[in-house]
Amino acid sequence: MMYRSGMPRRRGNLGIGLLVALVAIISYCSSQEFNEVTGRKQYLAMTTDQEIALGLETAPVMAKQFGGLSPDKKAQARVDGIGNRLVRMNESDMHEWKFQFHLLADTKTINAFALPGGQIFITRGLYDQLESDGQLAGVLAHEIGHVVGRHSAAQLAKQHLTQGITGAVVVASGDAGNAQLAAMAGQLMNLRYGRDDELESDALAVRFMGTTGYDPRAMLGVLGVLARSGGSSGPEFFSTHPNPDNRIARLQAAIAQAYPNGIPESLEK
Repeated sequence: MMYRSGMPRRRGNLGIGLLVALVAIISYCSSQEFNEVTGRKQYLAMTTDQEIALGLETAPVMAKQFGGLSPDKKAQARVDGIGNRLVRMNESDMHEWKFQFHLLADTKTINAFALPGGQIFITRGLYDQLESDGQLAGVLAHEIGHVVGRHSAAQLAKQHLTQGITGAVVVASGDAGNAQLAAMAGQLMNLRYGRDDELESDALAVRFMGTTGYDPRAMLGVLGVLARSGGSSGPEFFSTHPNPDNRIARLQAAIAQAYPNGIPESLEK
């Protein structure tokens, strides 16, 4: 008797779960837009104005987590000069965004990152490791690639989809263990997309650097810095960044594709 009385409830949970999943999938599919910079369609959770507003609002909080902004005005001016040169020389790809470049005071962390909308950060720890203006340009161009590639908005859309499907599993099964498995699967799926974002940003950086007058091979030196620092170590599948060997190979391929006749000697290293 108890088994029979439980069947309608299970069927009801399954129906509600399917509805929750369907709503999540429809919402995700309806968010598709074409990105003229990357030349591909994306599923996005925010408009460009929302990305800019979110980045501006979050920037002070992020800076605080890395010890605030660097007091070195000369170094900050160098970051601004190279960053703004990249933006100015690639205006057609970047006119929608509000770029600002920030040198963080943290000397121990070797990192650079971008917030939605155009807030670009580099730690003093990474800045001090770089050996040329070309390498600094490579770091900033890569982070600019994340912004114009709209990777944050795309990741957020995927997270919403993952959360919706995970919620559907919870409703349909009532089993917390299944929900945890579903959440883990979703996280691994999003990590794979994260690696694709990094590789796309590398390819965009090759383009932006060449247009600005920098030799994109300087980015290979940056990857050497990251490899020595351990920042990209670990098994590739469980990292949001490709391992250094894989990424170097992909970057070399992107450079060869952009410059089939060789790198012009006039480009600044």
